[in-house]
Amino acid sequence: MKVTLSTQALRDMEAIRHYIEQDNPKRAISFVDELRHVAKRIGDAPDAFPLVPRYEAHGIRRRSYKGYGLLYSSLPDRIFVHRILGPGQDHDRALKLG
Repeated sequence: MKVTLSTQALRDMEAIRHYIEQDNPKRAISFVDELRHVAKRIGDAPDAFPLVPRYEAHGIRRRSYKGYGLLYSSLPDRIFVHRILGPGQDHDRALKLG
């Protein structure tokens, strides 16, 4: 299934790259490439990952990767990645769904 990243998820990737880049520029690029690959692979088994507590009604799931969380929804025609959060980031603030 096709995977689409929201504008905010793309911004999240850029912020992650900038954060890692401070200490290791080469790793920043490779890590973002890994995140992109992980996001694309969600389409292979979209229901394999747990629903986010309190967001079950919205169908939002979380795919974890090395401490980061890819928050996504499975839509009829695609997987939509809402956000990519780092360790300790708040789901409620990031999703703003109430």
